[in-house]
Amino acid sequence: MDAHHLELYAHVGLGTVALLTFWIAALAKKGSAPHKLAGRVYVLVMVGLLLPAVPLSWRALVYLRNEFGVFLFYLLLITGTALWRGWTAVRRKRDFDAYAKGRGARALAWANIAGGATILGLGAALAQPVLLGFSLVGILVGRGMLTLADGGPPHPRWWMEAHLNAMLGCGVATHIAFLLIGLPRLLPAGWNGPVLQASCWLAPLVVSALARVHLARKYLAPAPARGAAVAAAVRA
Repeated sequence: MDAHHLELYAHVGLGTVALLTFWIAALAKKGSAPHKLAGRVYVLVMVGLLLPAVPLSWRALVYLRNEFGVFLFYLLLITGTALWRGWTAVRRKRDFDAYAKGRGARALAWANIAGGATILGLGAALAQPVLLGFSLVGILVGRGMLTLADGGPPHPRWWMEAHLNAMLGCGVATHIAFLLIGLPRLLPAGWNGPVLQASCWLAPLVVSALARVHLARKYLAPAPARGAAVAAAVRA
């Protein structure tokens, strides 16, 4: 077995672990031991997948189509940003300034905005709806990071909101990688057409948006005041 096949199988194995641990963490009770363990493993595996992707993106930029290489670097940027935000939101939940107002956070925010603007221009020039859609991710994430830093924590559970948003973004990246790389190998020849490819890019975004609404209602809805709760119990 040559080095190429070893690298391929290692990448597929890590991708499978990432997919499994994402869903274990997603389905486990938030804050429980299985949730925390699966989340840690997921982050470490994703870092292990992103690091080798840097030279691969560079080779795509130099030896393949320039726009493809640029898009790969953009995907690395927004995925790495989501991983960083999801991890640090929990670890710094008692220090908002350290999470949102540092120079590194602002630089990352502007990098996302610049990357999104680049992909927006590239998508307009190539008339590619996938690029146009994904350009909004970097622009909106970067703008949201700057707004959060300037406005301060919007509510006491700001860290939970930041964690959920970031990990949903990571989930989008994980599932797109599976749908575009793993799924076509399992389907009959001829099924991997432009409609399927566009669906694999956009479907995780739609599902993520719906999941965001559900999770916000479950974990971010304001709890009733204690007096109101007691009064309601007395009336009952």
